[in-house]
Amino acid sequence: MAVKVAVIGAGAAGLFAAAQLLRRGISVDIYERNDRVGKKLSITGKGRCNLTNKCTPAQVFENVVTNPKFLFSAINSFTPDDTIEYFERLGVPTKEERGRRVFPQSDRAADVVKALEKDVTSRGGNIRLNTRVLAVNRLGAKAEAIYEGGSERYDCVVVATGGASYKGTGSTGDGYSFAKALGNKIITPRAALVPIYLKEDVTSLAGLSLKNVTATISSPGRADISMFGEMLFMHRGVSGPIILSLSSLCAGRVNERGEFSSASLLIDLKPALDEEKLDRRIVRDLSEGHTKAIKNVLPALMPKSLIPFVLKQAGISPERRACDVTARERESLVATVKRLNFTPSHLGGIDEGIITSGGVDVKQIDPRDCKDKLADNIYFIGEVLDVDALTGGYNLQIAFSTAYICARGIAERYNSAQ
Repeated sequence: MAVKVAVIGAGAAGLFAAAQLLRRGISVDIYERNDRVGKKLSITGKGRCNLTNKCTPAQVFENVVTNPKFLFSAINSFTPDDTIEYFERLGVPTKEERGRRVFPQSDRAADVVKALEKDVTSRGGNIRLNTRVLAVNRLGAKAEAIYEGGSERYDCVVVATGGASYKGTGSTGDGYSFAKALGNKIITPRAALVPIYLKEDVTSLAGLSLKNVTATISSPGRADISMFGEMLFMHRGVSGPIILSLSSLCAGRVNERGEFSSASLLIDLKPALDEEKLDRRIVRDLSEGHTKAIKNVLPALMPKSLIPFVLKQAGISPERRACDVTARERESLVATVKRLNFTPSHLGGIDEGIITSGGVDVKQIDPRDCKDKLADNIYFIGEVLDVDALTGGYNLQIAFSTAYICARGIAERYNSAQ
């Protein structure tokens, strides 16, 4: 008798798991509450889809924030190189960008979604759109998916419902309720990879992108955490790759509402220059523009919109002539360029999180195949688990890798591997 599996959720993990099951000769029904598959996947990477990171498994683990040891089997079983090869075979050529980030050459997340969907449907997978699963039960050797309007029994159910961020894409935490009903512990979900809001008025900086800078969160009594790369100012705070990654490392620095009690966001605008070299650069600029107001000299060193903030912190009048700047003022200017200081207020909320930290406690999930130890014919994969990583393609790699070992485990269990 053919093995039949239900996959709940047609996102990255769900579609990939379904494709892998079908490749192994297993019948699959996919339940998706939205009117199309891959709704969240289609907006990842600003619509470009950062598929994975061109790195080794060891480097993936270095970028996993929560429970990296749990992912050892998954990442080593299906590596970033395997992900790239898989999509290349599906007709989605890839390219590598800064930070080893891997994108489709087309820069279209839609191409990734279409490729996954085609891999499922061409192999006979049945996708049930506009069908929300309400509960998952274990019935002896079988499992049951109860959905709006009916229920159906399967040999196994794979829960790939995502986290609790981006609710508009269907990620409303349904998988947590499924797991809790089976007796699993849920680690309180919180936003991860979110903007950091500031106490200062940075409206005038909105839209300003800084590249090749170092951002540091400094808190009393704790080691500084720093990231190098690109960041972006918003109307009330900051975002961009290095800020999003920093936000995921702020556990213990914020309260349960995501508020900072005492912290500084320090931006090194010129990390490639030490203070001595930066001072020589400033001396040269001041000399060349000696009769100009200093506010009209600094655009050679930094974006114009940042100049008022830098000069205010350095204690220098914007109208002061370059030739009148003292050695002490220049020393203050150098220090400010290397440590431009803003005050974090709070982290963005769950609706702003690119991913969710928290979820199904992995202590109750078998790391070899993502099987629930409390209900061994029900599996949990992807973001519904309490695993998360920094930006750079690592979170999608986690989705693909956990989906892979799940499909492999189910196939081996029922001796259906081809």
